[in-house]
Amino acid sequence: MAKKKKYYAVWEGHETGIFDNWKDCERAIKGYPAAKYKSFESETQAREALTGNYWKHVVNKTPKPTTASPSAGRGPILESISVDAAYSSASKEMEYQGVYTRDKSSIFKVGPLPKGTNNVGEFLALVHALALCKQRNILLPIYTDSVTAMAWIRNKKAKTTLKEEPANEKLFDYIDRAEKWLQNNTWKNKILKWDTENWGEIPADFGRK
Repeated sequence: MAKKKKYYAVWEGHETGIFDNWKDCERAIKGYPAAKYKSFESETQAREALTGNYWKHVVNKTPKPTTASPSAGRGPILESISVDAAYSSASKEMEYQGVYTRDKSSIFKVGPLPKGTNNVGEFLALVHALALCKQRNILLPIYTDSVTAMAWIRNKKAKTTLKEEPANEKLFDYIDRAEKWLQNNTWKNKILKWDTENWGEIPADFGRK
């Protein structure tokens, strides 16, 4: 069976508009901080969405009651946000992103940033999601597969051994801002551990393993 064609609406990127293939869409968003885009089944849907608010098409403000709790052993809460980070040992660059768990629609993407680590990226992704949710009054739970990042959030401190240098000055600025946000804010969103063993890779995974 032929793969069904998709159309991509890009609200914020190097180039905005409607794209009828992933290659062109990726070129429009790759490397653009917090790019905003989403796929649709038809060009009409994509064009209608592009004229409206991005957030209306990506996340809901409250979870739907029909989805099972993770404690019930039946899988993750699909009405949620998933975050993840990726680090390239070849380029020494790190990037992170957040997606809508149900359909992997992008919510934010940052990087690549030089001289980072995966743990730092996981931490920044969680703080980015928390801050965005508070700003937009989004009450969805947030999944991460990083126990380390969850601990850093609880302690409101990134306990990284990464050394600061000119190449990662921007990254350390992000870390400082994230720590200050945690110290000066409260949040209602639950941070949940993604069960990779039973559920597979987290939806925000970059697919480079």
